[in-house]
Amino acid sequence: MSKLAPAVKPGGTGQAVQETEAEAVEAFRVLATHPAVVTIDLHRGHLDPSVATLPLPAEVAAALMSRTVRFLDDVRDRGIPIIHVVTAYRDRREIIANPYWRFQSGRAGSIRSGIADHNLGTTHGVELMPGIRKGPDLLVHGKKRYDCFLGTDLGFTLRSHEVNAVLLLGVNTNSCVIATAISASVRDYAVFVVEEGVQTMGGQSLHDAARQVIAGSFGWLIHAADVLQGLHKL
Repeated sequence: MSKLAPAVKPGGTGQAVQETEAEAVEAFRVLATHPAVVTIDLHRGHLDPSVATLPLPAEVAAALMSRTVRFLDDVRDRGIPIIHVVTAYRDRREIIANPYWRFQSGRAGSIRSGIADHNLGTTHGVELMPGIRKGPDLLVHGKKRYDCFLGTDLGFTLRSHEVNAVLLLGVNTNSCVIATAISASVRDYAVFVVEEGVQTMGGQSLHDAARQVIAGSFGWLIHAADVLQGLHKL
């Protein structure tokens, strides 16, 4: 078996699991010669309970922010490009043009019941959370769908910085993170999802399921400490 394959083996519950952490570490060492961090929707619309229209549980959001800000500071100190992608819509029509979102809008019991009012215009929801963007970080604003490449200049930004590997952080694991991991993979980027940097408003089962799908077909799950250790060798 190739050392670089995102190998999986059957788990006790029938799920696919990444074979070893060493697999991801070796892949990162060999493949990530020009990496960049891409954060996905680390904005107030998900993470600030006072304004969020599609909120993560407050304690989950707070824990994610604590881990993520610390990781970004460490990566930034090593000169790695950081690109923040933020969802923003001009009006509700851009949102409800999606039939699934239109169906979920206002639906009792749906975690996406507030989708039609999510990150509209210049509302506070479109603002990145404090501590996320600093100094030389780049911003890709106006993401409209789960896939961060669709309708944005993320691809251009990565190419212009000669990036060959992306480190993904953000929310939600089971929607925007997995969609972007797939999109990056089919564009032939090496994809690494930073374990401490992803979460979802959908609960642990969806978070875990998305991680398993990514590890099974599209990229590697890697711990923040392993990324930072590997960056010393770039």
